[in-house]
Amino acid sequence: MFSPKLILSPIDFSDFSLNALDAARDVATHYASEILLLHVVPMVPELSEYASNFSEGVYEHELIETAKQRLGELTVKLKQRGTGARSLVVLANHPAHEITRTAAAEKVDLIVIATHGLTGWRRLAFGSVAEKVVRTADCAVLVLHQGTAENPNEK
Repeated sequence: MFSPKLILSPIDFSDFSLNALDAARDVATHYASEILLLHVVPMVPELSEYASNFSEGVYEHELIETAKQRLGELTVKLKQRGTGARSLVVLANHPAHEITRTAAAEKVDLIVIATHGLTGWRRLAFGSVAEKVVRTADCAVLVLHQGTAENPNEK
């Protein structure tokens, strides 16, 4: 019988991922599981010294610290509701790869991930992190299709 002990919930702070976290919490409550919240901060490419006074390293550090704070708040809320939780923020170029790598490294039993409802040319152009996770994960994956927020009837 399937009884996940550790559930990975990738969080990009969109409403879609927060709804998926609610579903992960429901599963965790049922099975007395722990939730690992994961946020992947995209790496900022180095810019030419002539392009800008922009400091990639400082910007990445700020993104990481902000994500840690926000995930920390979500973790506290989960714990207040009686769900074991911890969080992890990583810096990577490919979110799907990092999600599946983390799942394997942490021995995750289940990944609960939301789609962003991209359809048609947008899905072809941008791909789907959820789809890549489903194809490459070594554990079970629960995908929650959120549909299009503006018009749920649009497919």
